[in-house]
This record gives sequence, C-alpha cells and structure tokens, in this order.
Amino acid sequence: MKLAVVGSINMDMTVCVERMPKKGETLLGESLRYAPGGKGANQAVAMAKLGAEVWMFGCVGTDSNGKAVLGNLAEQGVHTDYIQILEKEPTGLALITVGENDNMIIVVSGANAKVDVDYAQSICSKLDDFDMVILQHEIPLETVEYVVNYCAEKGIKVTLNPAPAAKVSEELIEKLTYITPNELETGLIFGKEKNINTLLQKYPEKLIITRGAQGAVVGLKNKEIFQIPANRVDVVDTTGAGDTFNGAFCVRIAKGDTMKDALRFANIAAGLSTEKFGAQAGMPTEEEVLSRI
Repeated sequence: MKLAVVGSINMDMTVCVERMPKKGETLLGESLRYAPGGKGANQAVAMAKLGAEVWMFGCVGTDSNGKAVLGNLAEQGVHTDYIQILEKEPTGLALITVGENDNMIIVVSGANAKVDVDYAQSICSKLDDFDMVILQHEIPLETVEYVVNYCAEKGIKVTLNPAPAAKVSEELIEKLTYITPNELETGLIFGKEKNINTLLQKYPEKLIITRGAQGAVVGLKNKEIFQIPANRVDVVDTTGAGDTFNGAFCVRIAKGDTMKDALRFANIAAGLSTEKFGAQAGMPTEEEVLSRI
C-alpha cells in the first residue's frame, strides 16, 4: 500500500491560553511551543504512524523551520524525496491559539504557495505508482484541481479534505473518490440551504462529513445514513484531530476496510490524537487505536 500526499508543510507556533481572546483583547499566554505541522504533512505523518508507506509532495524553504520539518517527516517514516527546497521562500507557518478545549489557526503559506501547477506538472507522473493521493486546501486551488484531474484520467483514487474552506465545483466532486468536509465547509461547498441527508444520499460513500464532537456521518450505498459518534476522551489539544481522522480513514480504506469499519477506526484515532499536545506528536499508532477499539 503506497499513499501520496500533495499538500502543505508548516511549522506550527502554538500558544496556550486560559480562554479564547475577544476582538481587540490582549491576553497573557500560558506557554509557547513550536512543532511540525501543516495539513498535508499532518495527514502524511498520521498515515505513516498507522503503518502505511507514505510519500510527501510539497515545498519548504531553506530556513531552520524547513530543515526541522523535513527532519521530522523522515523521522516519522514519511518519504521526502519529492519535496522541493526553495531558497527564496520561507517555510509555511501556522499561528495556533489553544484554549477551552478548542483552537483557532492562522496560516501563512510561505513555500506552500509554490506548490503550484508547474510543480504539479513536474511530479504528476510519479503519482501513477500510488494506490491513493490525498489533497487539502493549504496549497493553491489550481494545483488541487490539476492533480484531481490527472488522477481521474489515470484511474488513481483521490481524497480531498477541503480545508481551509473553499468552493469546490460539482465537476471536480464527481472526479473525487472521497471528499471529507466539516459542517462549515459542507455549507460553503454545497450551500447552507441544502439538506445534509439529501447530500449524503446524492454522494453515497463519497461525501463524509466530520462533525467535531459529534463524530462523522456518511450516506451508504444502501441508502442508510451512518452516523459514528465521537468517543469520550480527555482533551488536551484538538489541533490535528481532523488530519488524524483523514489519514486514518485513507489508510483503512486503502487496506480494504468497509466504509463503516474505516470510519470507526478513524474516529477512534482522531479522539486519541486530542489526548496529547501537538498536531503530530499526539497521533496514535495502529496498535494504540486497535487497543482502544
């Protein structure tokens, strides 16, 4: 099983606060930590920790953050052969505020903005060898569309986690194998007025909606609406929980699990990831997920 991630690679700068600040308010932070992140890199690490062979495609700078995130990916078992190192661009940076069992994130794209169509054209032939390609929205949307179109032509399974929220055309959705928005992203993509159950039945076993503390929901091919509730966990940091869910889901689907089993596994993995601090540091191994199951 070979999985490819075309996406973002960041350094996360995380500040912990007692509560989220209000508009115009200044609060004292309790701590400040730096840790590797980025939705693309997070999902790659999640899959590697769960036993998959994973290759990361993306861009970083020559700065200290770039060296640190590359070293971390390799240490976590993610192949970095196709990551481009750019001299004139800083490595992407995510500014994260953690408080009240939740988080707020601002992303500065940096080198991620250079994961453009030219880069995609240079690496797309490499994707022919993979069982699935995973994408997110922290790289240019034109690149996402290009890679999805390429995978559709080649018959390669492709999963899109459409975050941060951005419009996705119906034409592109048809070419996806799976799309995994949260409720906010679902409203932006399909329209807030659309009935969720109707959408799930329109895209059976393709549209998977994540609902945070309420778990996830999918429409099955037999017309059943399958809701998997979230597990009770001792939350420390929710950063990366969605990326863990996506990574775990892709691994289990690629292994041949049913939709229900893949979602159950992913749901537990996501819950476990919130019990430790940091997006990647908290991601569980396959053994940890199976023991919780």
